[in-house]
Amino acid sequence: MSLVFIGFAAAGGIAAALLWPQQQPAMELATGTLLTPRRALPDFSLIDSQGRSFGPANLRGRWSMLFFGYTNCPDFCPTTLSTLAAMQKQLRAEHSVIPQVIFVSVDAKRDTPAQLANYVPYFDPEFIGLTAADQPAIEALAKQWGVAVMVQPPKDGSYTVDHSSAIFVLDPAGRLAAILSGPFTVGALQSDFRRIVTGGA
Repeated sequence: MSLVFIGFAAAGGIAAALLWPQQQPAMELATGTLLTPRRALPDFSLIDSQGRSFGPANLRGRWSMLFFGYTNCPDFCPTTLSTLAAMQKQLRAEHSVIPQVIFVSVDAKRDTPAQLANYVPYFDPEFIGLTAADQPAIEALAKQWGVAVMVQPPKDGSYTVDHSSAIFVLDPAGRLAAILSGPFTVGALQSDFRRIVTGGA
């Protein structure tokens, strides 16, 4: 993980904290911060891997865990998706509440719906991949969420995208319930998600 990436992760955490002001949380989480009261999200419109529109209405009715990344990400994104997939497997085995996991691309140029359809289900067939019509649109949305995004200058025809690493936990009303900043392990994510859903019980 590059120093630039680490800096963006820290900056993203600070930006998220400023964007989502909160009172003292009622309980502590191993990987992040519980928001009390929960926060309504800004309106948004994205495109899923089937080319369909995806917005706030798609978040209602079940818990969600959402994070920003891109399919050419060399380390953090595949590692996080693998960790979330392992968490989902354990939650299913326990017959627990299962969140929908949403991967939002910060690389609209390369991450077309077709590319997401090939990439995201590799980790879990139920994971949702989202993209935007163009790069300015996704960067504007990321900024609304307090997520730092920076496209690095291309080298040999390729480029990387530095981005914040937070996982956003959304409740069945589509409100932001927690911001998880890591480090992410299967056990820590599973424990924190369970605590968020049950209110610490």
